Amino acid sequence: MNVESIRLINIRNYRNINLSFNKNINIFIGKNGQGKTNLLEAIYMCSNGRSFRTNRDSDIINFAKNEAYIGADIRTENFNKLIELKLDRNKPKRIRINRTELKSQRELDSGLYVVLFFPDHIRIVKDGPQERRNFIDDVISQLRPVYKYNLNRYRKILLQRNNLLKSSKFNRDPGNLLDLFDLQIAKIGTSIILERHKYIKRLEKIANHIHSTITKNVENLTLHYSSNIPITKDRQEMEEAYINLLRKKINKDLEFGTTEIGPHRDDILMFLNDKDARIFGSQGQQRSLVLSLILSEVELIKEEIGLYPVVLLDDVLSELDEDRREYLIRYLENMQVFITMTEMENLQTLDNLDKTIFHINDGKLEMESC
Repeated sequence: MNVESIRLINIRNYRNINLSFNKNINIFIGKNGQGKTNLLEAIYMCSNGRSFRTNRDSDIINFAKNEAYIGADIRTENFNKLIELKLDRNKPKRIRINRTELKSQRELDSGLYVVLFFPDHIRIVKDGPQERRNFIDDVISQLRPVYKYNLNRYRKILLQRNNLLKSSKFNRDPGNLLDLFDLQIAKIGTSIILERHKYIKRLEKIANHIHSTITKNVENLTLHYSSNIPITKDRQEMEEAYINLLRKKINKDLEFGTTEIGPHRDDILMFLNDKDARIFGSQGQQRSLVLSLILSEVELIKEEIGLYPVVLLDDVLSELDEDRREYLIRYLENMQVFITMTEMENLQTLDNLDKTIFHINDGKLEMESC
Protein backbone atom coordinates (compact mmCIF):
# COMPACT_ATOMS: atom_id res chain seq x y z
CA MET A 1 0.00 0.00 0.00
CA ASN A 2 1.39 3.38 -0.91
CA VAL A 3 0.58 6.97 -1.81
CA GLU A 4 1.96 7.44 -5.31
CA SER A 5 1.42 11.18 -5.58
CA ILE A 6 -0.42 14.10 -4.05
CA ARG A 7 -1.56 17.51 -5.23
CA LEU A 8 -2.25 20.38 -2.86
CA ILE A 9 -3.87 23.69 -3.76
CA ASN A 10 -4.15 26.40 -1.08
CA ILE A 11 -3.52 23.89 1.72
CA ARG A 12 -2.00 25.90 4.56
CA ASN A 13 1.27 27.36 3.15
CA TYR A 14 1.17 25.33 -0.10
CA ARG A 15 -0.27 27.31 -3.01
CA ASN A 16 -0.05 24.67 -5.75
CA ILE A 17 2.25 21.64 -5.57
CA ASN A 18 2.24 18.20 -7.16
CA LEU A 19 4.55 15.57 -5.63
CA SER A 20 5.40 11.98 -6.56
CA PHE A 21 6.60 9.77 -3.73
CA ASN A 22 9.04 6.95 -3.18
CA LYS A 23 7.29 3.67 -2.41
CA ASN A 24 9.60 3.24 0.59
CA ILE A 25 11.11 6.16 2.55
CA ASN A 26 10.12 9.81 2.02
CA ILE A 27 11.86 12.43 4.14
CA PHE A 28 10.81 16.05 4.55
CA ILE A 29 13.59 18.23 5.95
CA GLY A 30 13.19 21.86 6.98
CA LYS A 31 13.14 24.24 9.88
CA ASN A 32 10.06 24.49 12.08
CA GLY A 33 7.12 26.28 10.51
CA GLN A 34 8.08 25.55 6.87
CA GLY A 35 5.24 23.11 6.14
CA LYS A 36 6.59 19.63 6.84
CA THR A 37 3.70 18.52 9.04
CA ASN A 38 1.21 20.03 6.58
CA LEU A 39 2.15 17.30 4.09
CA LEU A 40 1.54 14.54 6.64
CA GLU A 41 -1.76 16.19 7.54
CA ALA A 42 -2.88 16.12 3.90
CA ILE A 43 -2.01 12.41 3.56
CA TYR A 44 -3.82 11.66 6.82
CA MET A 45 -6.92 13.50 5.57
CA CYS A 46 -7.04 11.34 2.46
CA SER A 47 -7.35 8.32 4.73
CA ASN A 48 -9.73 9.65 7.38
CA GLY A 49 -11.38 12.69 5.84
CA ARG A 50 -10.28 14.79 8.79
CA SER A 51 -7.15 16.39 10.21
CA PHE A 52 -5.23 15.16 13.24
CA ARG A 53 -4.43 18.77 14.19
CA THR A 54 -7.78 20.61 14.10
CA ASN A 55 -11.51 19.96 14.04
CA ARG A 56 -12.13 22.90 11.70
CA ASP A 57 -11.56 22.39 7.99
CA SER A 58 -11.29 26.15 7.55
CA ASP A 59 -7.99 26.05 9.49
CA ILE A 60 -6.47 23.98 6.70
CA ILE A 61 -7.28 26.46 3.92
CA ASN A 62 -4.59 29.05 3.17
CA PHE A 63 -5.53 32.17 5.15
CA ALA A 64 -5.63 34.30 1.96
CA LYS A 65 -7.98 31.92 0.09
CA ASN A 66 -11.54 30.63 0.43
CA GLU A 67 -11.13 27.24 -1.25
CA ALA A 68 -8.57 24.44 -1.14
CA TYR A 69 -7.97 21.02 -2.67
CA ILE A 70 -6.20 17.76 -1.81
CA GLY A 71 -5.89 14.96 -4.35
CA ALA A 72 -3.96 11.74 -3.80
CA ASP A 73 -3.33 8.68 -5.98
CA ILE A 74 -3.40 5.52 -3.86
CA ARG A 75 -2.12 2.12 -4.99
CA THR A 76 -2.41 -1.32 -3.44
CA GLU A 77 -2.04 -4.81 -4.87
CA ASN A 78 -5.75 -4.89 -5.70
CA PHE A 79 -6.81 -1.38 -6.69
CA ASN A 80 -5.89 2.19 -7.58
CA LYS A 81 -7.87 5.11 -6.20
CA LEU A 82 -7.93 8.84 -6.67
CA ILE A 83 -9.09 10.44 -3.42
CA GLU A 84 -10.05 14.12 -3.57
CA LEU A 85 -11.11 16.57 -0.89
CA LYS A 86 -12.47 19.99 -1.74
CA LEU A 87 -12.62 22.49 1.10
CA ASP A 88 -14.61 25.73 1.17
CA ARG A 89 -14.85 28.26 4.00
CA ASN A 90 -18.55 28.72 3.36
CA LYS A 91 -19.66 25.21 2.38
CA PRO A 92 -19.38 21.66 3.71
CA LYS A 93 -16.34 19.61 2.69
CA ARG A 94 -16.74 17.53 -0.47
CA ILE A 95 -15.03 14.16 -0.93
CA ARG A 96 -14.70 12.21 -4.18
CA ILE A 97 -13.31 8.74 -4.88
CA ASN A 98 -12.43 8.03 -8.51
CA ARG A 99 -14.43 11.13 -9.53
CA THR A 100 -17.60 9.97 -7.73
CA GLU A 101 -18.72 12.34 -5.00
CA LEU A 102 -19.75 10.91 -1.64
CA LYS A 103 -22.94 11.99 0.06
CA SER A 104 -21.12 12.52 3.35
CA GLN A 105 -17.78 11.91 5.06
CA ARG A 106 -19.30 8.85 6.77
CA GLU A 107 -19.27 7.09 3.38
CA LEU A 108 -15.50 7.48 2.99
CA ASP A 109 -13.86 4.12 2.38
CA SER A 110 -10.49 5.30 1.16
CA GLY A 111 -8.69 1.96 1.35
CA LEU A 112 -5.74 3.97 2.65
CA TYR A 113 -4.69 2.89 6.13
CA VAL A 114 -2.29 5.17 7.98
CA VAL A 115 -0.53 5.08 11.33
CA LEU A 116 0.65 8.39 12.75
CA PHE A 117 3.47 8.77 15.29
CA PHE A 118 4.40 12.17 16.70
CA PRO A 119 6.04 13.41 19.94
CA ASP A 120 2.73 14.30 21.63
CA HIS A 121 1.86 10.59 21.65
CA ILE A 122 3.76 10.42 24.94
CA ARG A 123 0.53 11.82 26.36
CA ILE A 124 -1.07 8.40 25.83
CA VAL A 125 0.94 7.25 28.84
CA LYS A 126 1.42 10.45 30.84
CA ASP A 127 -1.98 12.15 30.64
CA GLY A 128 -5.49 11.18 31.68
CA PRO A 129 -7.82 8.41 30.47
CA GLN A 130 -9.18 10.48 27.56
CA GLU A 131 -5.85 10.22 25.72
CA ARG A 132 -5.84 6.43 26.05
CA ARG A 133 -9.48 6.14 25.02
CA ASN A 134 -8.80 8.30 21.97
CA PHE A 135 -5.88 6.06 21.02
CA ILE A 136 -7.82 2.80 21.10
CA ASP A 137 -10.88 4.42 19.50
CA ASP A 138 -8.77 5.63 16.55
CA VAL A 139 -7.20 2.19 16.14
CA ILE A 140 -10.55 0.38 16.07
CA SER A 141 -12.38 3.01 14.00
CA GLN A 142 -9.92 2.64 11.14
CA LEU A 143 -10.50 -1.13 11.05
CA ARG A 144 -14.19 -1.23 11.95
CA PRO A 145 -16.29 1.62 10.49
CA VAL A 146 -19.33 0.38 12.44
CA TYR A 147 -17.39 1.06 15.65
CA LYS A 148 -16.92 4.69 14.65
CA TYR A 149 -20.63 4.87 13.88
CA ASN A 150 -21.46 3.45 17.32
CA LEU A 151 -19.11 5.93 19.02
CA ASN A 152 -20.87 8.84 17.36
CA ARG A 153 -24.30 7.47 18.29
CA TYR A 154 -23.20 6.90 21.87
CA ARG A 155 -21.91 10.47 22.20
CA LYS A 156 -25.17 11.90 20.87
CA ILE A 157 -27.34 9.81 23.19
CA LEU A 158 -25.04 10.57 26.13
CA LEU A 159 -25.38 14.29 25.45
CA GLN A 160 -29.19 13.96 25.28
CA ARG A 161 -29.24 11.98 28.54
CA ASN A 162 -27.04 14.56 30.28
CA ASN A 163 -29.25 17.40 29.02
CA LEU A 164 -32.28 15.57 30.39
CA LEU A 165 -30.55 15.10 33.75
CA LYS A 166 -29.78 18.83 33.92
CA SER A 167 -33.31 19.84 32.92
CA SER A 168 -34.84 17.53 35.57
CA LYS A 169 -33.75 20.05 38.22
CA PHE A 170 -36.41 22.39 36.87
CA ASN A 171 -38.98 19.83 35.65
CA ARG A 172 -40.69 16.91 37.23
CA ASP A 173 -39.46 13.30 37.11
CA PRO A 174 -37.92 12.67 33.63
CA GLY A 175 -39.54 9.24 33.81
CA ASN A 176 -39.96 7.11 30.68
CA LEU A 177 -37.71 9.26 28.51
CA LEU A 178 -34.74 8.56 30.79
CA ASP A 179 -35.54 4.82 30.68
CA LEU A 180 -35.50 4.98 26.89
CA PHE A 181 -32.09 6.65 26.88
CA ASP A 182 -30.78 4.07 29.34
CA LEU A 183 -31.84 1.18 27.11
CA GLN A 184 -30.13 2.73 24.08
CA ILE A 185 -26.99 3.78 25.91
CA ALA A 186 -26.56 0.35 27.51
CA LYS A 187 -26.89 -1.44 24.17
CA ILE A 188 -24.43 0.79 22.29
CA GLY A 189 -22.11 1.24 25.27
CA THR A 190 -21.82 -2.54 25.69
CA SER A 191 -20.80 -2.88 22.03
CA ILE A 192 -18.09 -0.24 22.48
CA ILE A 193 -16.73 -1.86 25.66
CA LEU A 194 -16.59 -5.33 24.10
CA GLU A 195 -14.78 -4.07 21.00
CA ARG A 196 -12.26 -2.14 23.08
CA HIS A 197 -11.65 -5.14 25.31
CA LYS A 198 -11.07 -7.43 22.33
CA TYR A 199 -8.67 -5.10 20.52
CA ILE A 200 -6.72 -4.20 23.64
CA LYS A 201 -6.04 -7.90 24.19
CA ARG A 202 -4.79 -8.21 20.62
CA LEU A 203 -2.65 -5.09 20.91
CA GLU A 204 -1.17 -6.29 24.19
CA LYS A 205 0.08 -9.52 22.64
CA ILE A 206 1.82 -7.71 19.76
CA ALA A 207 3.05 -4.76 21.84
CA ASN A 208 4.60 -6.96 24.52
CA HIS A 209 6.60 -8.86 21.91
CA ILE A 210 7.85 -5.59 20.37
CA HIS A 211 8.57 -4.04 23.75
CA SER A 212 10.56 -7.07 24.89
CA THR A 213 12.69 -6.76 21.77
CA ILE A 214 13.25 -3.02 22.22
CA THR A 215 14.26 -3.47 25.87
CA LYS A 216 16.32 -6.63 25.22
CA ASN A 217 13.89 -8.74 27.29
CA VAL A 218 14.28 -6.54 30.36
CA GLU A 219 10.68 -5.26 30.47
CA ASN A 220 7.33 -6.97 30.18
CA LEU A 221 4.41 -4.82 28.93
CA THR A 222 0.82 -5.56 29.92
CA LEU A 223 -2.39 -3.68 29.12
CA HIS A 224 -5.63 -3.84 31.07
CA TYR A 225 -8.96 -2.38 30.04
CA SER A 226 -10.49 -0.86 33.16
CA SER A 227 -14.25 -0.57 32.69
CA ASN A 228 -16.88 0.43 35.22
CA ILE A 229 -19.25 -2.07 33.58
CA PRO A 230 -18.48 -5.74 34.40
CA ILE A 231 -17.24 -7.46 31.24
CA THR A 232 -18.78 -10.91 30.71
CA LYS A 233 -19.11 -13.37 27.84
CA ASP A 234 -22.88 -12.95 27.88
CA ARG A 235 -23.77 -9.72 26.07
CA GLN A 236 -27.34 -9.61 27.39
CA GLU A 237 -26.06 -10.06 30.92
CA MET A 238 -23.71 -7.10 30.40
CA GLU A 239 -26.50 -4.89 29.10
CA GLU A 240 -28.71 -5.74 32.09
CA ALA A 241 -25.86 -5.02 34.51
CA TYR A 242 -25.26 -1.73 32.68
CA ILE A 243 -28.90 -0.66 33.05
CA ASN A 244 -28.94 -1.64 36.73
CA LEU A 245 -25.82 0.45 37.37
CA LEU A 246 -27.36 3.44 35.58
CA ARG A 247 -30.42 3.16 37.81
CA LYS A 248 -28.28 2.72 40.92
CA LYS A 249 -26.35 5.90 40.10
CA ILE A 250 -29.39 7.96 39.13
CA ASN A 251 -29.43 10.17 42.23
CA LYS A 252 -25.78 11.14 41.75
CA ASP A 253 -26.35 11.66 38.02
CA LEU A 254 -29.29 13.96 38.76
CA GLU A 255 -27.27 15.88 41.33
CA PHE A 256 -24.39 16.64 38.96
CA GLY A 257 -26.26 16.58 35.65
CA THR A 258 -23.89 14.07 34.09
CA THR A 259 -23.68 10.31 33.51
CA GLU A 260 -21.36 8.64 35.97
CA ILE A 261 -20.73 5.32 34.22
CA GLY A 262 -20.13 4.05 30.70
CA PRO A 263 -17.26 3.71 28.20
CA HIS A 264 -16.71 7.49 28.31
CA ARG A 265 -15.30 6.95 31.84
CA ASP A 266 -13.12 3.90 31.11
CA ASP A 267 -9.34 3.69 31.02
CA ILE A 268 -6.49 1.54 29.69
CA LEU A 269 -3.98 0.70 32.39
CA MET A 270 -0.39 0.16 31.21
CA PHE A 271 2.15 -1.79 33.24
CA LEU A 272 5.89 -2.37 32.86
CA ASN A 273 7.00 -5.35 34.93
CA ASP A 274 3.69 -5.09 36.82
CA LYS A 275 4.24 -1.43 37.76
CA ASP A 276 1.98 1.37 36.54
CA ALA A 277 3.93 2.99 33.68
CA ARG A 278 2.18 6.32 34.18
CA ILE A 279 3.37 6.61 37.79
CA PHE A 280 6.62 4.65 37.91
CA GLY A 281 7.87 4.74 34.30
CA SER A 282 10.81 7.00 33.44
CA GLN A 283 10.66 9.29 30.41
CA GLY A 284 12.70 6.78 28.41
CA GLN A 285 10.50 3.86 29.46
CA GLN A 286 7.35 5.76 28.56
CA ARG A 287 8.74 6.63 25.13
CA SER A 288 9.60 2.97 24.53
CA LEU A 289 6.07 1.99 25.59
CA VAL A 290 4.52 4.46 23.14
CA LEU A 291 6.81 3.21 20.35
CA SER A 292 5.67 -0.34 21.11
CA LEU A 293 2.00 0.71 20.98
CA ILE A 294 2.36 2.52 17.66
CA LEU A 295 4.21 -0.39 16.04
CA SER A 296 1.65 -2.83 17.40
CA GLU A 297 -1.01 -0.76 15.62
CA VAL A 298 0.99 -1.22 12.40
CA GLU A 299 1.08 -4.98 12.92
CA LEU A 300 -2.59 -5.16 13.85
CA ILE A 301 -3.58 -3.48 10.59
CA LYS A 302 -1.33 -5.93 8.70
CA GLU A 303 -3.11 -8.83 10.43
CA GLU A 304 -6.53 -7.43 9.52
CA ILE A 305 -6.08 -6.40 5.88
CA GLY A 306 -2.99 -8.33 4.78
CA LEU A 307 -1.05 -5.17 3.91
CA TYR A 308 1.12 -2.81 5.90
CA PRO A 309 -0.30 0.70 6.36
CA VAL A 310 1.41 3.92 5.37
CA VAL A 311 3.36 5.24 8.35
CA LEU A 312 3.67 8.96 9.18
CA LEU A 313 6.51 9.94 11.54
CA ASP A 314 6.30 13.59 12.54
CA ASP A 315 9.61 14.73 14.06
CA VAL A 316 10.01 11.63 16.24
CA LEU A 317 13.51 10.45 15.30
CA SER A 318 15.09 13.26 17.31
CA GLU A 319 13.03 12.17 20.34
CA LEU A 320 14.45 8.62 20.34
CA ASP A 321 17.89 7.45 21.39
CA GLU A 322 20.14 5.80 18.81
CA ASP A 323 19.11 2.21 19.60
CA ARG A 324 15.38 2.90 19.43
CA ARG A 325 15.82 5.03 16.30
CA GLU A 326 17.67 2.23 14.52
CA TYR A 327 15.09 -0.32 15.65
CA LEU A 328 12.23 1.84 14.35
CA ILE A 329 13.83 2.35 10.94
CA ARG A 330 14.67 -1.35 10.55
CA TYR A 331 11.12 -2.22 11.50
CA LEU A 332 9.63 0.08 8.85
CA GLU A 333 12.01 -0.58 5.96
CA ASN A 334 9.50 -2.73 4.01
CA MET A 335 6.63 -0.26 4.04
CA GLN A 336 5.99 3.27 2.82
CA VAL A 337 7.05 5.81 5.42
CA PHE A 338 6.87 9.61 5.53
CA ILE A 339 9.32 11.22 7.95
CA THR A 340 9.70 14.87 8.96
CA MET A 341 12.86 16.20 10.56
CA THR A 342 14.50 19.57 11.11
CA GLU A 343 18.12 18.58 10.51
CA MET A 344 20.19 16.10 8.52
CA GLU A 345 21.94 14.62 11.54
CA ASN A 346 19.65 11.61 11.91
CA LEU A 347 19.96 10.54 8.28
CA GLN A 348 22.88 8.17 8.91
CA THR A 349 20.30 5.72 10.29
CA LEU A 350 18.74 5.67 6.80
CA ASP A 351 21.96 5.39 4.77
CA ASN A 352 21.29 2.01 3.18
CA LEU A 353 17.56 2.45 2.48
CA ASP A 354 15.75 3.44 -0.71
CA LYS A 355 14.60 6.98 -0.04
CA THR A 356 13.67 10.34 -1.47
CA ILE A 357 14.49 13.53 0.40
CA PHE A 358 12.45 16.71 0.07
CA HIS A 359 13.97 19.96 1.36
CA ILE A 360 11.24 22.38 2.39
CA ASN A 361 11.43 26.13 2.81
CA ASP A 362 8.22 28.15 3.27
CA GLY A 363 6.06 25.76 1.24
CA LYS A 364 8.62 25.32 -1.55
CA LEU A 365 10.22 21.93 -2.11
CA GLU A 366 13.39 20.61 -3.70
CA MET A 367 13.63 16.87 -4.29
CA GLU A 368 16.83 14.90 -3.77
CA SER A 369 16.84 11.23 -4.85
CA CYS A 370 19.18 8.92 -2.97
